[in-house]
Amino acid sequence: VQLQASGGGLVKTGGSLRLSCVVSGRTSSRGVLAWFRQGPGKDREFVAASNWGGGSTFREFYGDSVKGRFTISRDNDKNTAHLQMNSLKEEDTAVYYCAATPNRMNVGSLYYSNRYDYWGQGTQVTVSS
Repeated sequence: VQLQASGGGLVKTGGSLRLSCVVSGRTSSRGVLAWFRQGPGKDREFVAASNWGGGSTFREFYGDSVKGRFTISRDNDKNTAHLQMNSLKEEDTAVYYCAATPNRMNVGSLYYSNRYDYWGQGTQVTVSS
């Protein structure tokens, strides 16, 4: 399984960006697709996840610092996840990584980067005034 993240760039405070993650290889539509980020000198931080909820349902989860501003979505037909980021702040500056697992996870596990099996290479997001 390979993940390819794209869409990062330089944006002004208050602006928007949309990140994409294309998953290739032996994929599963019933697993977790997630985004983490790592700012300069910081630990890797959970941003958002889409967790399979059974049947055709998915549930979204967000880190506290991005709730109400970021939205994760997934297109299983295209094996793609997106992260729409609005009202960006300077503290959102980081390398953003997409991550995946082939099976759904308990909610409590979603927030831990070591629970994910596959990672993309990261895309840089820089927010500046």
